[in-house]
Amino acid sequence: QVQLVESGGGLVPAGGSLSLSCAASGGTFSRLTMGWFRQVPGKEREFVARISRFGATKGYADSVKGRFTISRDNAKNTVYLQMNSLKPEDTAVYYCAATIAPGSVEAKDDIRYWGQGTQVTISS
Repeated sequence: QVQLVESGGGLVPAGGSLSLSCAASGGTFSRLTMGWFRQVPGKEREFVARISRFGATKGYADSVKGRFTISRDNAKNTVYLQMNSLKPEDTAVYYCAATIAPGSVEAKDDIRYWGQGTQVTISS
């Protein structure tokens, strides 16, 4: 059973940067397609970014394209989300997500493993 633990959330002013990490355990990390989702109260959990097993392929939601960067370090069993030029509308709980490759991580129903979430708050 794969376990995912996020870290790095916090409160930053608009225009600032934040880096999230997600450490995986309990499985072979390089077999996993990884991604990030986010959710605000009263709304659906939405896709943010994804990365393939060895990092060759990445994808982003239009709302974060050009500002967020997803990466992974298979030696450390960790996936990262670097968030720059943050906006108040980026405020949400951010969740790490994974599925067995070559599965997709762009739809909630495709996700096999979820982290517990980390709060990101952007002040205006």
